[in-house]
Amino acid sequence: MANSVEIKFSIEVLESASDLSTEDQGLLKKATKVLKDAYAPYSHFNVGTALLLKNGDIVVGSNQENVAYPSGLCAERVALFAAGAQHPDVPVTTIAITAQSDTVTIDEPLAPCGACRQVMCETENRYGQKIKVILKGDADKIYVINSVSDILPLSFTPDKLAVK
Repeated sequence: MANSVEIKFSIEVLESASDLSTEDQGLLKKATKVLKDAYAPYSHFNVGTALLLKNGDIVVGSNQENVAYPSGLCAERVALFAAGAQHPDVPVTTIAITAQSDTVTIDEPLAPCGACRQVMCETENRYGQKIKVILKGDADKIYVINSVSDILPLSFTPDKLAVK
């Protein structure tokens, strides 16, 4: 007889950025500002990300496409890898992600792709600290998620590689 497991998590839905803390509003503004730096001539889908580090520094990233599609990199990974290279011992506390498109209206906040979620999860595991996720599209609505592990259940973690 098969068993089933139900996985649940909560998303805080805010009506506008003014419902965020002042610190989170500033982070979201930086993510929105960096949208213009995206290189997205193929998808016309710009993503901006801003990370708040535990020491108060902010690292930003935007998506960078390439005609050979797998060679591009999403905004989240650009920012996370830059933070890892520039601040290797400093945990990420919050990530704000926003998206805009030249071809479609993004009515709801969009979650990161699976590859980005895995890298975000690795960053949480690396520092042993939850990362708050703030998501925004074109509309005013904002999603706030308490931990990356909430949006990547059953993630692949370092303990899966443990030697027996």
